[in-house]
Amino acid sequence: MANYPLPKFHFQVDWGGSSVSFTEVSGLDVETEVIEYRDGAMRDHTKQKIPGLQKYGNITLKRGVFPADNEFFAWWNTVALNTVERRDVTISLLNEEHEPVMVWKVRNAWPAKVAGTDLKADGNEIAIETLELAHEGLTVENG
Repeated sequence: MANYPLPKFHFQVDWGGSSVSFTEVSGLDVETEVIEYRDGAMRDHTKQKIPGLQKYGNITLKRGVFPADNEFFAWWNTVALNTVERRDVTISLLNEEHEPVMVWKVRNAWPAKVAGTDLKADGNEIAIETLELAHEGLTVENG
């Protein structure tokens, strides 16, 4: 049996027990900030580099617009000054048997931005809406 890299087109997103279909997920990245330090007694004439805080980018989810499907906006409407409904989100890359082979677990996510579709009278595309999630942590499980 040949060993091939995983294709990226078969995935699912679960937020708070509800599985939602999306056409695109991006922003699954984490960065460790670098702290530079040097004291006057160091023999080297360079700075020490120390790992600092982790920084997470926002996750962008895109999907087609369906009539009477307001789950996107219902979650968005929980955002108010200093309060929001936070949810854990699980994004799974699936194999041919629809089993997760790689899982991204997002902690305390909340909708930071919602964008409706653009409208174009002479277009021939699907209406796509976008949800951008801010979050407080991302872990990856590669099975």
